[in-house]
Amino acid sequence: MKAAYISHISSTRHDMGEGHPECPDRVTVIADRLLMRGVLDFMESFDAPAATREQLGRAHDALYVAEILSKSPAEGYVQVDPDTAMNPHTATAALHAAGAAVLATELVGRGGYRRAFCNVRPPGHHAERGAAMGFCFFNNVAVGIRHALDVLGLERIALIDFDVHHGNGSEDIFAGDERVLMVSTFQSRLYPFNGEEARGPNMCNVPLAPYSDGVAMRDAVVSRWLPALRAFHPQMLFVSAGFDAHRDDEMSHLGWTDADYAWVTQQLVAVADDCCDGRIVSVLEGGYALPALARSVEQHVRTLIDLQ
Repeated sequence: MKAAYISHISSTRHDMGEGHPECPDRVTVIADRLLMRGVLDFMESFDAPAATREQLGRAHDALYVAEILSKSPAEGYVQVDPDTAMNPHTATAALHAAGAAVLATELVGRGGYRRAFCNVRPPGHHAERGAAMGFCFFNNVAVGIRHALDVLGLERIALIDFDVHHGNGSEDIFAGDERVLMVSTFQSRLYPFNGEEARGPNMCNVPLAPYSDGVAMRDAVVSRWLPALRAFHPQMLFVSAGFDAHRDDEMSHLGWTDADYAWVTQQLVAVADDCCDGRIVSVLEGGYALPALARSVEQHVRTLIDLQ
């Protein structure tokens, strides 16, 4: 299988201040783990290009894109949200993170690759059409999906979001868009404190009770996600891959394990193989307990590329 690994050095230069959980080490520990465990030997590595304003504008308001880019500081930090800040490298990193999703879409959509994983930051699924929040500036996966729809001409895309936090930005962008089915799990009553009531008929939101474990997630996938995905019969899957539901991650109160991430990926691979010639683009979102993040991503990527 041809599989792509996409990253960019700018992901390690964006920083939001000492002690911030969304730190440069997140991409570094993933890259190191995949390299040391031999996973990258089975993938072709690519440098992410910078997304263009036209590409960003398919998912975001043009005025918002211009405003975010204009806030880039020459030094120090600029706060754009109570927990979201820019340093002099943030704008570049955000452009390349979104560009990674576009490149992955091209490679999987028409470049002969079946799977792609984007190890990039800042994450994206909290970024709404016209607002940055939750560590996110541009909605990377949404930019990729809109590229698949509007440039590659696909008609049905499924977005799967298993981050512990609800992907409110993705819901804001895609609610009511009949070309996109979004299925998600997230911890109920956790930031951004919404998602329990879906904003459109194309949203399958499954809140999970605090302190539940992987059993609750598996039940949700089997009973809610899989029937919806198979009925929709997507032409490509996109994954907002967050790893902060892990029991070691202090950002949440769920109890998933490394094996749960392998299992949920297995279910998505089966859907992709049945519905869309195996085509999956996965983009990193959350995950802040670094050892657990690295292990869980390894399980996700191994399963994604059929590497046992």
